[in-house]
Parts: sequence; C-alpha cells; structure tokens
Amino acid sequence: MDFLEPAFMQRALLAAVLVGVTAPAVGIYLVQRRQALMGDGIGHVAMTGVGLGFLLNSSPVWMATLVAVAGSVAMELIRSYGKTRGDLALALLFYGGMAGGVLLINLSPTGSNANLTSYLFGSLSTVSPEDITAIGVLAAFVVLVTVGLRRQLFAVSQDEEFARVTGLPVRLLNLLIAVTAAVTVTVAMRVVGLLLVSALMVVPVAAAQQLSKSFRATFVLAVATGVTVTLAGTVTSYYQDVPPGATIVLYAIGVFVLMTLLAAPLARRRARAAAAAAGDGCDTTVPGGRKPADDVRV
Repeated sequence: MDFLEPAFMQRALLAAVLVGVTAPAVGIYLVQRRQALMGDGIGHVAMTGVGLGFLLNSSPVWMATLVAVAGSVAMELIRSYGKTRGDLALALLFYGGMAGGVLLINLSPTGSNANLTSYLFGSLSTVSPEDITAIGVLAAFVVLVTVGLRRQLFAVSQDEEFARVTGLPVRLLNLLIAVTAAVTVTVAMRVVGLLLVSALMVVPVAAAQQLSKSFRATFVLAVATGVTVTLAGTVTSYYQDVPPGATIVLYAIGVFVLMTLLAAPLARRRARAAAAAAGDGCDTTVPGGRKPADDVRV
C-alpha cells in the first residue's frame, strides 16, 4: 500500500474515483441516444479552453469547462436544427477546437508540449489540489443531474417524441445532457485525457449491458466498472510508469471482453429456464409418461 503515501497519488486516486463514477453515469444516456462519440468531440473542443487557461494564466480546468459547455450546446443545436450540412458543421467545430487548443498552448508563456500531452492522455503527477477542488465540484453536479433526473433523462434518451407528448421539456433536457457530458469531459481530462475520455464514457456501459437488462442494473454495474478500472489503471500507472489514460481504457476493454464471454452461457441458461417454465404450464406427456422428442427445447 505504499502507493497511498505520496500526496500526488492520493489526489490522483480521488480524481480517479470521481471520474469512474461520472463518466459511465453520463455515458449511459449517450449510448442510449446513439451518441457514443459525443464525448470525443467535446474533448476536441475543450482543448481550446485548456489553451485559453494557459494563455490567460487562469485555471485550465475551469476554462475548459466553460468552452466545453459552449461547444456542447452548439453541438446539440446543430443536431436539432442541422440538415444536410450538420455533419460538416460538427467536423469544423471538432477540428477547430483541437487546432485552437494546440495553437494557444504554444503561444502561452507557461504552455509546453509536456502540458499538452498531460491533458491529451492524462497525467498522475500533475493533478493539483486546485484541480481536485474543481473536479469535486463538477462531479457533484454530474451526479446530481444523472441520478436526480434519471427518469426524465431516460425518457428523452429512449424516445423523444413520446417524452414530448408526455409534457417533458425535451429541448431543455437534451441541452442538459449535452452540458453534463461537457462537464464530465473536463472532470476526466486530468486522469484519462481528452482523447480517451469518450472510451470511459462508453465502454463500461457497453460492458454492463452484456450482463444486465434493466436501466438501473446497467447504471450500477457501469459505475462499478468505471470505478474499478480507473483505480486499477491509476495504481498500475504508478508502479509501471505507463500513461494512466491508456491503461484505464485497456482495462475497461478487458472487462468488456470478459463480460461478453460470460454473457453467452448466462443467456443460454436463462433461455433454458424460460423454456422449462413454459413447459411446466402444459401437459405434453404421451402414454407411458414420456415427452415426445419434438417438444424438447435446447
């Protein structure tokens, strides 16, 4: 347990737990809406906020939050109103955000390639006490929204037309999902990195879906998976001196593969149990007490 002694590792582990909770909590709605790559696009836009933070000598996390929120609102408006050129507008937004961030970091007196790499792929030693404060506040907002409004957000993610008929403020809830995703990106960028944060939003959810069928079970299992892989990746990064973001994502993919392998036999077992329960409800015996071979289900 010597990895708990350094102060920077204590901060990194706390940040990892917060990221492990928030990323899948938002990702479950993005997966439901078939917007699995939205986090990747927001990450590109958030790079401009990081660059502005260095250029203006302010907190990169808070500046990235402001820029990412503005970018996510623009993405949602383009998705809602964009027609044939909507995909082109999103592409320009994504690439412009990344290019702007790289340029601003290089123009700033305190920026460097090392700073850029730490935000792109995550870094344990650069998580400061100020970052922990910002991450904690932003993570609390994400949890309050994703848990407190889970019924409304699920309804909008499942079927917008039905949600609109029932009287839900669909446009407002769509914007709230986009804003929450943007906040999650800035929460995760110090641990996972902007280029890999989308994977942590999606892969734990996809893994949980292999074993669970209900929304609640998927939510809980995805968050548990997120916390497990972020902690495991952070500790591995400390001992093996490897990038934490890449390690965390590879662990998440490994969990997905494991759950996929477990899902097949469980599905067959459930099918047999359902067939047996259905067979108990009717008398299919023939004289002699034996069932005809045609009625046996595999």
